[in-house]
Amino acid sequence: MPDLLIELFSEEIPARMQAKAAADLQKLVTDGLVEAGLTYASAAAFHTPRRLALTVGGLTAESPTLQEERRGPKVGAPDKALEGFMRGAGVTREQLEEREEKKGSFYFATVTTPGRKADAIIADVLEKTVRGFPWPKSMRWGSGTLRWVRPLHRITCILTTEEGAQVVDLDIDGIKAGNTTEGHRFMGGKPFDVTSFDDYDAKLKQAKVILQASEREQHIWNDATNMAFAQGLEVVEDNGLLAEVAGLVEWPVVLMGDIAEDFLGLPPEVLQTSMKEHQKFFSVKNPETGRIEKFVTVANIETSDNGATILAGNQKVLAARLSDAKFFWENDLRVATTDGLTAWTDRLSNVTFHNKLGSQQGRIQRIAALAEALAPQVGSDAALARQAAEVAKADLSSEMVYEFPELQGLMGRYYAEAAGLPPEVANACETHYSPLGPSDDVPSEPVAVTVALADKLDTLTGFWAIDEKPTGSKDPFALRRAALGVIRLVLVNDLRMSLKDAFSSQLSKLAAELNWQTYIKQADEIREKGRALGFDGGEIEKAAAKLATEAAEHGLIVSNYEPIATDDGRQLISRDGFDEAALTSELLSFFHDRLKVHLRAEGIRHDVIDACLAMDGADDLVLLVKRAEALQELLSSEDGENLVQGFKRANNILSQAEEKDGVEYSFGADVKYAETDAEKALFEALDAAEEKITPAMQSEDFAAAMEAMAALRAPIDTFFDAVQVNSDNSIIRRNRLNLLSRIRTICLQVADLTRLDG
Repeated sequence: MPDLLIELFSEEIPARMQAKAAADLQKLVTDGLVEAGLTYASAAAFHTPRRLALTVGGLTAESPTLQEERRGPKVGAPDKALEGFMRGAGVTREQLEEREEKKGSFYFATVTTPGRKADAIIADVLEKTVRGFPWPKSMRWGSGTLRWVRPLHRITCILTTEEGAQVVDLDIDGIKAGNTTEGHRFMGGKPFDVTSFDDYDAKLKQAKVILQASEREQHIWNDATNMAFAQGLEVVEDNGLLAEVAGLVEWPVVLMGDIAEDFLGLPPEVLQTSMKEHQKFFSVKNPETGRIEKFVTVANIETSDNGATILAGNQKVLAARLSDAKFFWENDLRVATTDGLTAWTDRLSNVTFHNKLGSQQGRIQRIAALAEALAPQVGSDAALARQAAEVAKADLSSEMVYEFPELQGLMGRYYAEAAGLPPEVANACETHYSPLGPSDDVPSEPVAVTVALADKLDTLTGFWAIDEKPTGSKDPFALRRAALGVIRLVLVNDLRMSLKDAFSSQLSKLAAELNWQTYIKQADEIREKGRALGFDGGEIEKAAAKLATEAAEHGLIVSNYEPIATDDGRQLISRDGFDEAALTSELLSFFHDRLKVHLRAEGIRHDVIDACLAMDGADDLVLLVKRAEALQELLSSEDGENLVQGFKRANNILSQAEEKDGVEYSFGADVKYAETDAEKALFEALDAAEEKITPAMQSEDFAAAMEAMAALRAPIDTFFDAVQVNSDNSIIRRNRLNLLSRIRTICLQVADLTRLDG
């Protein structure tokens, strides 16, 4: 069985596109081969800056001959219909067979598709792959029509068998496939022929090309860490940068350079970000001081001076870059220490957060007020929380963050410390954006937690208020991430708070603010309509002022200016209401959906979550999760599963009886009407369980409540085995149905078990 080797050799492919391109090449080619009838044993794709390669092992030599039976038109159909069917099937009239079926006689044809040699199939599949390759961006060059990410120079395509290597006959826009490739651009020497993948891999290495990206990464990391270790230093780990740099070189040569003394006083994060973003350098730090003292760069060529010239050039460019960073840092420090961070927040009044939600400064004021209100629930100092919220986003106006947006928050901490603000405020400046994802660290310091919650809650309520909610896969304002951030902040820090109250309060403030903004923007229109209705100047201003007051006090949005009648028969301007209750309910439902995703990832069953969401207090996430965890643990035991089945049996019998009789059996069960020992035992068990469950639920000890409920499993099972609920005696039947009602009532104190699967 032959092995296939493909190489597409071009100008340098952007590093960010290489891995996906290699995966796309493998999928497109192998899928095409299988679709054409070939099978294979293994496949692997590789990428370097100048080539995509694919090897397919154990390929079948040809596709099998296929026979397909096709049903044609009815016997007696028009000649044109029959001729069209024969042309499509490639058969003659004599080759057709008449066959009787339920709906009549039909013509049938047996179509034979002969097998094809592997090389012919490969040529078709590879040409289709190359011409339709899904590059994010591609280009044309010369006079051809072929598009590729960069000019494509050579195609290597060979089938290797025991007899030797065969070049696949293929020509794409004048690029004819062959068995020749070349190595490193500068050190690789002349092009060379290859006969198999192993030969190809070995000769590339001799020509200074490491084919496997993982091998290049390992080489870079080993050399870099060894160089750093020899000087008592450490390389700052950055897997993303490592993968990118490995995609920039075919023969990595690791070099370590010095950072000029003038720049060592810059914050390590500034040095690291500047070197990474502008130069693709790794940072090397002193583990004792945490300072970034050196850098590692990766060249693509070996030089006679062991990289001295390369390092000198890199250090010169780096000095220019770091000079800019130092200038930004010193300017920002001057502002922070002389004018304070409020000088920056004042500038944010000219920065729009959203055209319907006002400026960044206006948003900061909302967050500060919310942080102050949330502080008691989080256990933080209200004054510190407000102060932190007022300056947390100040660094957005700084020159450093303007140059490096990814440093927002972190630079805020540095500037807050320089301005002499309390440590809690500085910490909140850095961490209030967290958590940014499911694996991101969650702040734990109370002031930082308070500001982080206020920030995310304002974002969510704000976009809900202006009807910019996530739809399907679209979430342009990352509201799902913000909701998950709130959930993790609440759960990790064990915060007992009502989300519903927080939503409602913030939506009220937003309503007033949105109304006031709308009133200001539309004041001229209101006055114009007033004049058109015949109001004099005083009446117009009086109506406008009244409208503004109502907007501020009652949250009425000025969005409709049609005239409405008043008590005195005159006409004023109408206004639409702001439905806080509906928005609060929608937002809470959105949170519950995100919580379900989060808890399912934690291993809690979806029906368990639904059973707990149906209970009171579902806007208290800590309470909700405690209940869900206790119910999950109960259901993982045999007693728990059987108890649920007993509950459902009791509930079904009771529900059917209530529907049939038209009454509710919810009270009056009396042990004196118990006829059997099983009934009496169930009465005793329910009394004992209720004595334990009620105080346990009041103290939110769900584990104890679930344990007490699990003890009901045996007496309930015994009751159903020994007792017929629907007795002929109406008094006994009613008493037993009321007994079942006690089972339902007691169990539903813990969770809505009717929502459990099964």
